[in-house]
Amino acid sequence: MDISELLKKAKSLPKKPGCYLMKNTQGNVIYVGKALDLRSRVSSYFNKSSKTIKTEILVGHIRDFDFMLVDNDTEAFVLENNLIKKYSPKYNIRLRDDKTYPYVLVDSNEPYPRLHYVRKFKRGKGKEFFGPFVHGSNISEVLRFLQKVFGLRDCSLSEFKKRKEPCLLYQMGHCSAPCVGGIDPDVYNKNLEFALNFLKGKGAKSLKVLEKRMHTFAAEENFERAALVRDSIEILKVFAENSLQKNAELKGKQQDVDIIATHQGDIETDISIFMVRNGILLGNKDFHFPTIDITSDLEDEILGFLFQYYSTTGDTLPENIILPFKKSRLELFEAALNSLDRFSLTVKGPGRKFKSLIELTKNHAIEHQRMRLTSQESLFIGLNKLKELLSLKERPIKLECYDVAIWQGKSPTASQIVFIEGKADKKQYRYYTLKELPEGNNDFAMMREVLRRRLKYGLLPDVFIVDGGKGQVSVFSEVLKEFKLDIPVVGIAKAKSLKSKKTEERLIIPGRLNPYLLLKNRSLFKIIVGMRDEAHRFSRKLHHKHEKKRTFHTWLDDVKGVGPKTREKCLKRLDKNLDELREMGLEELRSYFDINQKIAANIKLYLDIN
Repeated sequence: MDISELLKKAKSLPKKPGCYLMKNTQGNVIYVGKALDLRSRVSSYFNKSSKTIKTEILVGHIRDFDFMLVDNDTEAFVLENNLIKKYSPKYNIRLRDDKTYPYVLVDSNEPYPRLHYVRKFKRGKGKEFFGPFVHGSNISEVLRFLQKVFGLRDCSLSEFKKRKEPCLLYQMGHCSAPCVGGIDPDVYNKNLEFALNFLKGKGAKSLKVLEKRMHTFAAEENFERAALVRDSIEILKVFAENSLQKNAELKGKQQDVDIIATHQGDIETDISIFMVRNGILLGNKDFHFPTIDITSDLEDEILGFLFQYYSTTGDTLPENIILPFKKSRLELFEAALNSLDRFSLTVKGPGRKFKSLIELTKNHAIEHQRMRLTSQESLFIGLNKLKELLSLKERPIKLECYDVAIWQGKSPTASQIVFIEGKADKKQYRYYTLKELPEGNNDFAMMREVLRRRLKYGLLPDVFIVDGGKGQVSVFSEVLKEFKLDIPVVGIAKAKSLKSKKTEERLIIPGRLNPYLLLKNRSLFKIIVGMRDEAHRFSRKLHHKHEKKRTFHTWLDDVKGVGPKTREKCLKRLDKNLDELREMGLEELRSYFDINQKIAANIKLYLDIN
């Protein structure tokens, strides 16, 4: 459909709440939105009113749209989130936190529970979580000292159940040996409670207990234990004091809260989330996206993202969320979150409470953006540079990089690496097992095979990247012409600088006289070189697997019914050559290999015909 037809269709939509799905020529969903009035909202895309640059680009790709009705705004929030997760539309804002944060898990279902350092977890009855602990919390070292000084077990549950006598940690005075009844359960649980005080912001109470124990050990002339407690106190005191200093404002107030601030700059927009759990300010998470990507109201876009974030996060959830938005929108956001089974929270605007933390969060969003842009750490800087170098109309979002691995013509493989918005999307990585060619190594022929196979699957990238120089780039370009596709291709290759004699990473761009030196743009360097290195790692992983399989292949692999375990068993017993085995009867083979009658018959058949 052209614009006039799309506008005519949009004006026939009902004036009711719902979600709309914009589609391109191939019928792929490229944008999902929600609206209180579908007719008005969707029509606005195709009328002559002024639009943002990003919306103009989006409209240029729309060829059709679908819609889904809902009863109210809350249902629209939930449906939009589900549709975005299902289709991963190209033009919806993507905000991803590439870090995983550690937690401390205490599972009371286990005997003598331990302090378990985890990054991923499943909630369940009897499980208590503390965190997330962000960079700088030193939580791994704190856990080690808590385990040692309070004599808590450090072993897994399976090790705990198997143990018949105390381990080395007990001999060193770092464990109370609960595995063999070395400590009364009530005493152990009391020690565990002392340790957990540090994670609950009540470390001062436990520090007094430790100081008393240190003096007791010294009086008993148990100087090694006294020294351990002394060293632990130094580390734990710093951890406890940092918590108190950060959280003076939190005393006597809501214990679990997320404070959210945004900063819209000319180039990018930032979101900062400061997390308070159990009265402790654990730290923050940061997200950002290009300001140009905003296709509707900023608050609406951010609330849509935050709904995705909270509905999928594995983090411990707050009781309260503080957002500097209009009351009506906060009420809608709260209702949408609480419509999900796992939520029961309050969303409100900033008041007098947490005033300094709200200001701190806002300043952090501003400074985080400034530092990122100044140091060219933003991935969007690199993607915009690639857009400029290739004279593209819009910033490339999906990049694919290819590499071929081969050694002496054997076991050729290739890898497909996919980056979305400058970050790896490992779910879209692919292996290609290639044909061995009579002439052996032939990178160009193998590149043709890889790309021809790839193009059959659709959902193509904005830019192809190939590990190699002008030859490899030309091969890709030729194949794309065969399929009548206009997708840019670049190559990445190393070359020595004539001036410094140092090796430089260069971007090979068709039509450009000289390669682009990637060090000129650190952000683009990080993306392209990162993709090339991932492609090397990934293709060689499969290549080595194939080589190992080929190298260690035996005649037993060709016998029907012989699996890996039987093969290994037979190889351990094998001390005869094939001619000697052929002279053996069926029963002799069965007894010799200690296998069943059926497999022995298959081996006998193989030996008779080979």
